[in-house]
Amino acid sequence: MKTKTVKVIEVSDFDDLVQETYGRIYHFQQQDGCKGRGSEHITVPCEPKDYENDTVPEIVNHPEMGVSFKAWLERDPNQLLSNPEDQYSWSLPLWWKRNFYPHVSMIINDLHAKGLIEKGDYVIEIDW
Repeated sequence: MKTKTVKVIEVSDFDDLVQETYGRIYHFQQQDGCKGRGSEHITVPCEPKDYENDTVPEIVNHPEMGVSFKAWLERDPNQLLSNPEDQYSWSLPLWWKRNFYPHVSMIINDLHAKGLIEKGDYVIEIDW
């Protein structure tokens, strides 16, 4: 029987690393329509998959989600949403968590290039 060793990262630790590194709101579990409990397997580095969108509608929980890594890095995290009905204190952070985020491959490859994540196989453990 063959086995494989992987490194386990708690989702909250991954979120903290991303937020500390980039100064952006980030919550991996809230992406792609909110992930359930479980494990997400990643290999570092990996084939990058960048979203084509430079923006998405500035409406919390809009079905369109995911932006290019470049757009994510360029947007001021304090810039208010353009939708006047989404000007609550929770709206902007929730929009970043659920709608305005880059593909995880772009983040892990960049973290690897910065020397913050070693090459290898990982599991992001999602439990809330």
